[in-house]
Amino acid sequence: MTSPAPSPIPGPNLPPGLSTRGRQPLGGLGRDFWVSQGWNLAVLAIAALVLLPVLVVLSSVFVNASGIWGHLATTVLPRYIGNSLALMVGVGAGVTFIGVSTAWLVTLCRFPGQRLFEWALLLPLAAPAYLLAYTYTDMLDYFGPVQSLLRQVFGWESIQDYWFPQVRSLPGAIAMLSLTLYPYVYLLARVAFLEQSVRTLEASRSLGCGPWRSFFTIALPLARPAIVAGLALALMETLNDFGTVQYFGVDSFTSGIYRTWFGMGERVAATQLSAVLMLFILALVWGEGWSRRQAKFYQCDSPRQRLPGYGLGLFQALGAIALCALPIALGIVIPGLYLLQLAITQATDSLNGEFWALGRHSLSLAIATAGLGLFMALVVAYGLRLNPSPSLRFGARLAAMGYAVPGAVIAVGLLIPLGRLDQMLDRLGLGWALGGTAIALVLAYLVRFLAVAFNTLETSLQQIKPSFDQASRSLGQGPTQTLLKIHMPLMTSGMLTAVMLVFVDVMKELPATLAMRPFNFDTLAIRVYQYASDERLAEASAPALAILLVGLLPVMVLSWRIAVNRDR
Repeated sequence: MTSPAPSPIPGPNLPPGLSTRGRQPLGGLGRDFWVSQGWNLAVLAIAALVLLPVLVVLSSVFVNASGIWGHLATTVLPRYIGNSLALMVGVGAGVTFIGVSTAWLVTLCRFPGQRLFEWALLLPLAAPAYLLAYTYTDMLDYFGPVQSLLRQVFGWESIQDYWFPQVRSLPGAIAMLSLTLYPYVYLLARVAFLEQSVRTLEASRSLGCGPWRSFFTIALPLARPAIVAGLALALMETLNDFGTVQYFGVDSFTSGIYRTWFGMGERVAATQLSAVLMLFILALVWGEGWSRRQAKFYQCDSPRQRLPGYGLGLFQALGAIALCALPIALGIVIPGLYLLQLAITQATDSLNGEFWALGRHSLSLAIATAGLGLFMALVVAYGLRLNPSPSLRFGARLAAMGYAVPGAVIAVGLLIPLGRLDQMLDRLGLGWALGGTAIALVLAYLVRFLAVAFNTLETSLQQIKPSFDQASRSLGQGPTQTLLKIHMPLMTSGMLTAVMLVFVDVMKELPATLAMRPFNFDTLAIRVYQYASDERLAEASAPALAILLVGLLPVMVLSWRIAVNRDR
């Protein structure tokens, strides 16, 4: 009896009978297998890079520094913890109130200007909190335009004649951070309100629920997971802030880390302070996940279906307009106009050769980081698509956790291993140095902002059907060719968004830049911080305005994309 001839083994994802051209076996394993393994190793390597500063900081708890640590624990550590907790509570309450209330109004209420406020409420996201801190301090200072006008109008002659709130204070820092960070909550809360079921809201109306009762009993509980996610992002940015708390004299962990490292020269103690700050971050991440452990809601309707709106009366509409306009005016319009006025009146002092040199430094760092960040994020996102195994998913999550790590912690966690690497290279006689160079600074940016690009690209890749991959593979294209010829042309919008977001974040970043910048290589953010610290806001107006204008671009594009997607 003659045995049948063995049938050829088709390559992965190929239907029987299709060509296996381009899949010649190498050592018993297909070429695509080795390519896929290369992608896996690249994902794990990028995850290790992001995890390195975190591990360095957390390992410092095992280093004996009892003398200086005991001094810090008994003197300043309680103040750092107390002020950081107060900032988190105050900013959390502020961003939740502003973000949730405005999101509800522009989504489910009908009043004049509603469509304008839908995208304008995102604009304060473009302004770093430290810019608002410098601007409002100059405006509201004793010799500033506000108090000078009040003394002129009411005939007051000195500070003893009236009371004026102190801007440089803990409440002032909370106000500045709330005005710039509430868009995180607003954006996610609005998306949650848009996706809620029309039938659920109509059922609440049929049962006699008015707008307020429907909000508290139906809409708010359904949107809670999204609100908590936005709140967690805002609180992480609060803990990362350095310029605002330093300028306002609020002792927090970030200002304490810089003071301990650069002021006292205590590297180990600064690292251990960073480890305590990481505990706050880990608690936030865990708390955000815990709050959503059973918060699963399923909608019966398409999110494209238009939601029923509540018509507002005259006074209600005026109140809604005022509530929506106030954070926009305080968060972007007033500071922007004041900086513009200073930049115009002080053009000879601010728009000088140094300004253009600072702009070139910032642009070069932002362009390099955006390009490398796009490449690394594409590797991680596509590697996860090729092999969505638990280990790769875990590695991708590690690669995306850098955004949760404050810039001060990243700087401390990278300076130590880079310093040791420089010492080793010096002993080998190579003469190379990485610490204190632009390369080290770009590396810190990549650790911090890789998550921004990764999340954007992962979302774009998820919208491409797997059948596209299978069709490409059936035509003999390997994973890399499929990415270059199929996925990347379809992801153009997502890739541009990722590049733009990373670019703007680098332009605004202050803590990591301040700690790791090369000698005589200042950026726009650094110079704004230095001028403002010296009470020279007029000279800082042009760099500050440049940062603000650059930050407006992605926010406006994001607002436009949301409006287009909603209207389809």
